[in-house]
Parts: sequence; structure tokens; C-alpha cells
Amino acid sequence: MSSVLRIKAASKTFISSGKKNQALSNVTIDIVAGERVALIGASGSGKSTLIRAISGLETLDKSSGELSVNGREIQSRGELSNQVRQIRNEIGIIFQQFNLVNQLDVITNVLIGICPQKSIFETICRKFSLEEKARALDALDKVGLADIAYQRSSTLSGGQQQRVAIARALIKGAKILLADEPVASLDPESARKVMETIVNLSQKLNLTFMTSLHQIPVARKYCERTIALNKGVVVFDDPTKELTAAILAELYGSNLEDLVIDEDFSALKEAAISEPKLTLVH
Repeated sequence: MSSVLRIKAASKTFISSGKKNQALSNVTIDIVAGERVALIGASGSGKSTLIRAISGLETLDKSSGELSVNGREIQSRGELSNQVRQIRNEIGIIFQQFNLVNQLDVITNVLIGICPQKSIFETICRKFSLEEKARALDALDKVGLADIAYQRSSTLSGGQQQRVAIARALIKGAKILLADEPVASLDPESARKVMETIVNLSQKLNLTFMTSLHQIPVARKYCERTIALNKGVVVFDDPTKELTAAILAELYGSNLEDLVIDEDFSALKEAAISEPKLTLVH
């Protein structure tokens, strides 16, 4: 099966106060259509940088390789493709903080998803056709929120706002959903609804889904593949069921209790102490 998302030798270096920080180092990943992939790693491991690079919001180093979506290059050697705006239509991004305009109603927030496809005048005047509004209602129906399409966004719960963000990604025709800690700000029940919505949509629409997560149980339940980063390097890329206590202990060390929810901490601590040093490879 051909790759819908291909990352080849991706590297990104940030310079702060004269010091270099290697956020990504020679990352190579292939993801096929319909896969659900969890991206894990301690804070600062490069998860968010990778998601931003895939979406074209972050340029890679000039010495870096390339990144392509459905065979179309989105960036190469630190330069964005001149087709980046069109390619972005195939990518939907879901953030931890929802990024909705609270003063607007739900349907208008969804319609914002197609603003890059419209003129500046149409965007400023909020000129949307009946066909576009019908698409927005259809997207809201897919996430179970069509009945509140004209409700003010500020009145929604966190889980509802995140599902509106998913609808906003769907309206522009995205085939790849990228999510950066999408359930970190949600209570367990809202998180469950959001993740189940994404899984159901990925199955029905053959969407590809990659999400950064700190909640290992969420990764185990909803993502069949897990990729782990450590200081910008891919150190684990296997079926999620292969993600053992020993590997988690190796990845997170003393930060386990801050990271893993609903895990057997005693088993993880024991693994950190008793297991031999692991050499993790992708």
C-alpha cells in the first residue's frame, strides 16, 4: 500500500540565545491511508514540531530531507512547495486549545475552515454560499453537533468545541487529521467522545489520523500504531500493543507519574529498576 504521508530525513534545529536545540533529527516515517498513529514522547521530544512541519507551519532545516502528502511535496530542504496552500486542504489540524472564535456561532466557525479557499473580501464579509453552508451542516452532522449549528461557540463544553474543530477540518476535504494533544484539556468522558468521533470518522471516510498524546491508555485504545520520539529521534515505531512497561520506563524515566494515567505505576517503576538498558530502534 502506498504512503499517504511520507517523511524522509526530516531535521529541525532551533537556535535560542546562541544555543542550538535539535528538535528533530533525521526522522523518517511512512504512513498509509486509514492508519491511526499515536505520537508519544516526553515534553520537548519534538512531537509538536513534527506535526507543525507536516502541516507546513514549520520549515525544516535546509540540510533536511523532504515531506510529502499523497505524493505531493509539501516541503523539501527547508523550503515550502509553491503548492503548499492547495496541499494544506488535504490536511486538517486539531489543536489542544480548539482555536474557535467564541463570539461566532458554531456553523461560522466550521465555515472558517474553507476561508483559505476564498477571496479576502469574501472572508471579511463572511460571504458563504448555500452549498458551503450545507457542507458545514453535513460536517457538523458527522460529529453529532448539527442540532447546535447556530449556537454561540462560547456556550459549548470543551468536548463540543473540539468536535467543532474536527468538523472545521472535514469541511475543507481533509484526508489527513493531525492533532496536537487534542484531549489534554478535556475530562475523561469528553476525551472519550472526541476520540471515538475521530475513530468512527477515520473508518467511515478512510481518514488518516496522527495525534501527539501524553495519555498512554488513550494511545492503546484508539491507535493501532505508536511512534515515540526521544530528543527528536524516532526510537520506537511499532504496533501499539508492543508498547511495554519497560519501553515506557526507558522513554519517560522519572516522569512516569506525570505522564501515564490509569497505569500500574508499581509495574512501571519495577521495569525502570529491574529491566536491562534498552536500545530502542525504529
